[in-house]
Amino acid sequence: MSVFSNQHTLASSPEDGYVNGDIHQRVVIKPEEYSWTASSRLGVEQMPFDRIGSDSVRSTNIVRYTSHHELALNLYDGDTEIFILEGTFTDDQREYPVGTYVRNPIGTLPRARVGTQGCILFIKAYQFSQNDKQPMAINTHQATWRPGIADGLQVMPLHENEHEHVALVRWAPHTQFTQHSHRGGEEILVLEGIFYDEHDRYPTGSWIRSPHLSTHTPFTKEEGALIYVKVGHLLPTHI
Repeated sequence: MSVFSNQHTLASSPEDGYVNGDIHQRVVIKPEEYSWTASSRLGVEQMPFDRIGSDSVRSTNIVRYTSHHELALNLYDGDTEIFILEGTFTDDQREYPVGTYVRNPIGTLPRARVGTQGCILFIKAYQFSQNDKQPMAINTHQATWRPGIADGLQVMPLHENEHEHVALVRWAPHTQFTQHSHRGGEEILVLEGIFYDEHDRYPTGSWIRSPHLSTHTPFTKEEGALIYVKVGHLLPTHI
């Protein structure tokens, strides 16, 4: 059983709807800190990483559909960015296996169906730029890896728009990267292995959000790591 499907005690949703809403703050959530909340829809549970306001606002969650559902992604009626962590997800057009990266701009959200065994999705909602209007889906098990900018790194670009860049990055065991800064911040979800920097150790399932111009010096040990990385989307509004 993976860290994304482990059972945890359900918690109540925050009354004010805010979870780690200050993008100027560094946030780390490890899998042992997951606290699932029940949705109003039976069989749907959410692990909120960040959220500003009620459901129909900017949010980042892992959503667990524990049984078969027909839905129109009713939890999110705006734009959505999805990475399928477990199971199979289907919409009006096609079936998306585990490891698929999907983008649905506002106004394109299809009728969707969860596989009979359920599925687990990493979902970011209401975070697209106004000009980011192209739907897309990438099966990362079939896409091409490119050499990274340091020995031991492979990169799979997933999306670019204005200042925002999304990719998978595979770290070989015992890979060391230089200290660097991220304009517009950085967000990481550890998909496999264990990721490290000078601040901490991040096992599979860890979510890290680092603010604009933050720095770190990442590396791996014998386990290596596979991470989802998004940079440039946390620019302060005054810039």
